Amino acid sequence: MEIKNIAIIPARGGSKRLPNKNMLKLNGVPLIEHSINFAMANKSIINDVYVSTNDKNIKEIALNLGAKVIDRPEEISGDYATTVSALKHVINTIEETIDNVILLQPTNPLRQKNLLTDAYTKYIDGDFDSLMTVSSSEKKLGKIKNDNFIPYNYIMGQRSQDLEPLYFENGLLYITRTSLILDNSILGSNNYPYIVNHPYALVDIDLEEDLKYAQFILDNYPNE
Repeated sequence: MEIKNIAIIPARGGSKRLPNKNMLKLNGVPLIEHSINFAMANKSIINDVYVSTNDKNIKEIALNLGAKVIDRPEEISGDYATTVSALKHVINTIEETIDNVILLQPTNPLRQKNLLTDAYTKYIDGDFDSLMTVSSSEKKLGKIKNDNFIPYNYIMGQRSQDLEPLYFENGLLYITRTSLILDNSILGSNNYPYIVNHPYALVDIDLEEDLKYAQFILDNYPNE
């Protein structure tokens, strides 16, 4: 039986720290457009591309690029609305049988061309419930308690190259079974951490300086 996958790009209109964030331009292109173009370039895996938004300008861009738009209700469009609530709303609105959802966040606009192909192959071959992209961290991390710095992942004086590997969730993409989302989860217990150690994984747009950094990365690491 054929597997049906959809991409969902949650892109609400409001943002307090960086107004109209999803419409800001990176390399002359609105952030939302980068994720839509990535999804459209992977139609061998993705059957349909959906944008969930409450913003008319985002909606217009999405429709012009061939994506389908789900109008997001205001009650799940605020600053405290969860991503899973937007995903669940899309699934319940389209009322189709969907096997897997590929979540693409507009704030992570840079992805290698082969990223989804490679990640999806790992997801299917391993029969995982979900997949998330992660990157390794070589930072010496610690906590501050009572004005004292307490090392967390190392011993004072330890060399960085001798640290136990740690990883962070970079947000480039997620793949998850629809049943998990309907149960209000994005990641399952059988979740695969797909490692991406590429400069694109360091780009996450939340502030104006993030946008400038993203342009620097794109200028120096063209997407090939």
